Amino acid sequence: MSDAPEPAGSPAFDDLTRDIADVPAVEVITTVAVHLMSAAAVNLGLAEDGADHKDLDEARKLITALAGLVTAGATEISNFHAGPLRDGLKSLQLAFREASVVPDEPGQGPGEKFTGPVFG
Repeated sequence: MSDAPEPAGSPAFDDLTRDIADVPAVEVITTVAVHLMSAAAVNLGLAEDGADHKDLDEARKLITALAGLVTAGATEISNFHAGPLRDGLKSLQLAFREASVVPDEPGQGPGEKFTGPVFG
């Protein structure tokens, strides 16, 4: 690393980072889940100018990762936090099914290997 001085007005790296040891696990898990949800929604075309960003292959990957995280983390973060994440996941899974030209069979959709079949 360089010994060059920080540019004037630029905060030091240590000032920009939060000590990860001080971040509760529930906060890390829910933050990651929200990022996965947001990215999946964009790739499902649910954002403004949605058709420009629609990519169902990417959405499938994100929803599957979200399902794994929510399923594995639910017992660790309590129902208070897990409930809304499960609801958001189910909404994304249903939106994926609607957006698909040829919908997956029940139990074969994104994340359903972790959640089981999702029905509207």
